[in-house]
Amino acid sequence: QVQLVESGGGLVQAGGSLRLSCAASGSIFSINTMGWYRQPPGKQRELVAAISSGGSTNYADSVKGRFTISRDNAKNTVYLQMNSLKPEDTAVYYCNADVSLSWFSRNDYWGQGTQVTVSS
Repeated sequence: QVQLVESGGGLVQAGGSLRLSCAASGSIFSINTMGWYRQPPGKQRELVAAISSGGSTNYADSVKGRFTISRDNAKNTVYLQMNSLKPEDTAVYYCNADVSLSWFSRNDYWGQGTQVTVSS
């Protein structure tokens, strides 16, 4: 089994910064794409940013230029640096990982979510 543990959420004023971390542990053969999603109150979950095992990234248009995703493959950890935060960034942020458990087995895993609240 694989666990994803997130940290770094909290309350911040508009214009401030937060850094989210997500560490994967368990029976991991390799990790493919890792990403961050968010679910604002009353809305659907949406992709914020993703990073491949080779370091290629993609971002939602709403966060381009403000958020940066990175990963440490040796630590099985993905990060999300969030700068210039806006009240509309308020959401529960979820970590996601596409994990290979062996050459023949591959599953998708989610973290428990961490709340980010941006006050105006």
